[in-house]
Amino acid sequence: MITVVVGVGPGMGLALASRFGREGGEVALVARRPEALAAYAEELAASGVSAHPFVADVGDPESLRAALAAIGARLGDPDVLVYNASVNLPGTPGEVSVGDVEVAFRVGAVGALVALQAVLPAMRARDSGTVLVTGGGLALAPWPGATALGMSKAAVRNLVQAAARDLEGTGVHVATVTIRGIVGTPGFEPDTVAERFWELHQQGRDDRATEIFVDG
Repeated sequence: MITVVVGVGPGMGLALASRFGREGGEVALVARRPEALAAYAEELAASGVSAHPFVADVGDPESLRAALAAIGARLGDPDVLVYNASVNLPGTPGEVSVGDVEVAFRVGAVGALVALQAVLPAMRARDSGTVLVTGGGLALAPWPGATALGMSKAAVRNLVQAAARDLEGTGVHVATVTIRGIVGTPGFEPDTVAERFWELHQQGRDDRATEIFVDG
């Protein structure tokens, strides 16, 4: 199994890479900072997970496409894509800058679209594959101080629902794990949330969900 995790950090991203990597195969780690990626790969290797770092600016479509192409060339076409990238730039609707909203949107929603489009042709051709996206409760219950993040989470939720409908009847499973809480707080521990992603991946063609909620 070849798993790609886009947006790897010390919390959810690392937990997702560990959870899928424990099932065997290869894990590609995508993030912006090479030093951090190397450290994550070493940490995963110490637990028996074969992980490979690929540097990309997720908010830059060409940079992300290049990383995904490099993953395909080195490891093969992904079986699983987990899109976990987002950025929280604070500000209320009356205060947040357009620039901050654009950054949040590029990282959280446009990047997910770029990644989906990169892996989808091969998944369609073999009629199998899983694309999972880290969603957020802000898409359903907005908070004024997190307007930029909330807008990007609403957009990516819409994207996932549209893609799932477009792929109905195929072997490609697209879904989101909508986290209605703060990762790292009780009930929202990264390893606990990562398990829900794995549960989604394990669902069969006839009983798969397009969204599950984590409420702690």
